[in-house]
Amino acid sequence: MPSPPPTGPARARCVVVVPVKPPAIGKSRLAADPFQHLPDEQRRELAEAFALDTVQAAAATPGVDAVLVVTDDFRLASAMRALGCEVMPDGASEDLNATLVQAAAEVSRRWPDTVPVALCADLPGLRPIELASVLAEVVAHAAAGSATFVRDRAGVGTTLYAAPAAGFEPGFGFGSAARHVAAGAVEVGVDAPSVRADVDDLADLGAALVAGVGMHTSRANGRRATPLG
Repeated sequence: MPSPPPTGPARARCVVVVPVKPPAIGKSRLAADPFQHLPDEQRRELAEAFALDTVQAAAATPGVDAVLVVTDDFRLASAMRALGCEVMPDGASEDLNATLVQAAAEVSRRWPDTVPVALCADLPGLRPIELASVLAEVVAHAAAGSATFVRDRAGVGTTLYAAPAAGFEPGFGFGSAARHVAAGAVEVGVDAPSVRADVDDLADLGAALVAGVGMHTSRANGRRATPLG
């Protein structure tokens, strides 16, 4: 059972950090299903669309001071800037957690007194109202010095990790939910399904399309999808 957030005023704001692999290599599991053939071009388009819909929703979320995208893809970086995001290069592309620690240090430098929030780039159905509710929990716990995380829909991974800048130590990777619990992070966002609904394979994509996705993913999917309300 997740712990309730501490009571009292919580005035810190958030900067959302979204690490994005170049679409040419992102979301490889979408094309790995032996029973359904997904052309590689569409896989690339979907990987990019997921990231664009994720950051667009994050940028529209109350309580978010800025969205910082970390990517080495120059074309994608331009598209992210057009959505109003800040962009920095990935200085440790082989190590996601090291990348996020570097980004959190940049957040601390550029946006003092904000809480860095790492968010996965594969949440095409992300709803700002749900992310805002999660960030309210994040800020309350950060004020007490605690890290927080959101467990993915499968229950084993992590879609969001946040902590005060001085204690920002993410543990993304296989089994990350258990790793974050073991490190003392507090689980939040249990009632925010769109924040938990990452897309790794075609089954995840199908569920996301039914629940509702952003316009970029709807367009890249090439067939009818439920729009976000």
